[in-house]
Formats: sequence, structure tokens, C-alpha cells
Amino acid sequence: MAATTINSADLESFQSVLRYSDRVLALCGAGLSAASGLPTFRGAGGIWRSHAAVQLATPEAFRENPGLVWHFYNYRRHMALGAKPNAAHYALVELARRKKGFLTLTQNVDGLSPRAGHDARKIKYLHGSLFDLKCSAFFCDYKETNNYVDPLVPALEIPKEVPQPTPSGTAGSSEAATASLEKALGITSNDMDISKSEVPLRDVSADELPHCPKCGNGLLRPGIVWFGEQLPSDTLKEVDKFVAESPKIDIMLVIGTSAAVYPAAGYVAIARDKGARVAVINVDRNDIPGGQYGMCRGDWFFQGDASTIIPELFKGEIGEIGPIMEKQIGKAEADHQ
Repeated sequence: MAATTINSADLESFQSVLRYSDRVLALCGAGLSAASGLPTFRGAGGIWRSHAAVQLATPEAFRENPGLVWHFYNYRRHMALGAKPNAAHYALVELARRKKGFLTLTQNVDGLSPRAGHDARKIKYLHGSLFDLKCSAFFCDYKETNNYVDPLVPALEIPKEVPQPTPSGTAGSSEAATASLEKALGITSNDMDISKSEVPLRDVSADELPHCPKCGNGLLRPGIVWFGEQLPSDTLKEVDKFVAESPKIDIMLVIGTSAAVYPAAGYVAIARDKGARVAVINVDRNDIPGGQYGMCRGDWFFQGDASTIIPELFKGEIGEIGPIMEKQIGKAEADHQ
């Protein structure tokens, strides 16, 4: 990963503009969650087991082999639940709280932003969420949000790798043999990495998969936008409403994404048309909206990990990130008790 770089003059310039900005639009991609350690499976080279991840993210794949597709998405849900929001998530949450005219558009489906406490009125999920479900039956409109059950059904439980005791003849001492036995019996066991094709993965029948509680017939599917599907029209309408309700946008934040895919990419141009200055936060200086000609005079580029850059950029508005994280984590823990 590229070293984090914050030019002091750019930092001062950005903070002076942010201080007097009321309308802020943020567009976030995978780089926002990079420090949380999640696998992304993005692009043509993304392989899960022996399958190209993009080939599993289609309605056709679900119709052909719903068990395999659910294994893939159950794995991603499980990994996301094991990850934690990072400092960039919490900094965005706090800035959104302090700026009345603030909206985040996220392309991420990992559920880390809501778990960091992001105000649901100030974030729109362009690609849905791993933790939303909907019925796959054509005539059923059942939808469910923020379902964090893991696994959804017993058949999707990720197998455990239970350590085996060391035979006494090979143990270095009786103490070592005892420790090996205690480890095997107790107790600790790790998830098997089912993303590797050599790890056995049993076939799961349609009868064992989650079914719709409304119609009783359709299989539930992940509530995310698959390849070949349209982005949710109600979400796009809400974004359009935010853009239209004021003649001005002060700052556009582009965080951890090249913004190369439409309609997300179009929001950068829309913000500029409304007078916004654009701040790009990315580890790759070449990965900017519109390529090498995408930056305009007065824009900023901050190179590095979003979890380091974002709290520093927002410090003048939100203060130190440590106490903010402690407060939000404590609140989340209290809410789940």
C-alpha cells in the first residue's frame, strides 16, 4: 500500500473550505473499508474457489445453482461480520452528524457504515447490502433489511477446522501431549477457508436454503445489485432529490473509488456543475475520477489509506477520532445488550 501523504498546504486549504461548507456529497468505494481487512473479489481477476466472482453475482447464476451462490454470499456475510468499522467510517458518521446538508453515496455492500452508526437518512446504498434480503419470486415484493443472522440457515454454516491431538509417541514431552490434547478438546477451532477450492464444500439443496416468509415459495436472495440489474430506482430518486433541493454543493468527497462506473461517476460531474470542489482520497494517484485529466484547478488529491487520511482531514470539524470511536462503539454495544 502506498504511503500516506498529506500536503500541509492542501490540508489547510481543504479544511478552510470544509469549515464553511453546508452541502457535502461523499462517494465511497472499497478503499473506505480496506483497513477493515475484508476481501473484495472485485474485477475480472476476482476468484472465489474456482469461480470468477463476477459470474456468481448474476440472477442467472442464482437460478442455475442457488446453493453455490448462497455459499459465496454467506462467506462474505460471515467475513464482514468478523470485521470492524475503521476510523474512516466513524469520521464520516461524525461529519454527517454535524453537517445538515450531508449525503454519503456508497458502493460498498459490507454493512460497516451502518454498524459504525451512520445516520440512515444521510447514506444511500447504490449497490444494496449483504445484510438485506429479498424474495427471488417474480411476483413477490418481500424485502428485509439489516439481517445479521449468521448463518442464515444451518446448511450454510462454515465448517470448522478442529485441531487434532499430537500422538504421544511424537510429542516432545508429556506436558506437550497434554497441551495438544487440551487444545484439541477445547476448544478452539477456526473457520475453514472455503474460498479455497481444495476445501470441501457440500452441495446445499434448494430445500435447505432460506425461503420467503411472505409467499412461502420463493427463495430469499441477497439484497444487492447483481450484474445485469438496475440500481434501485427509489435510491436514485432520493439522491436526485438531494442534488436538486439546493443550487449549490460545496464539496464532493471521492473516497476509495475511481468513480469509473455510471451512474456513480456522473455524480462527480453533477457536483462540479453545482460549484463543488472535489477532494479525492485514494492509495493510487492514477485512480481518480476521469483518469489523469479528471482533476480540476482547486481540487485536492490526498494519497493514502482512508482510515488515516479521513480523520485528519475532518479533525478541524469533528476533533480527535479516538473519543468519537470509543463513544460510538460503546453505544453500539449498549444497543445490542
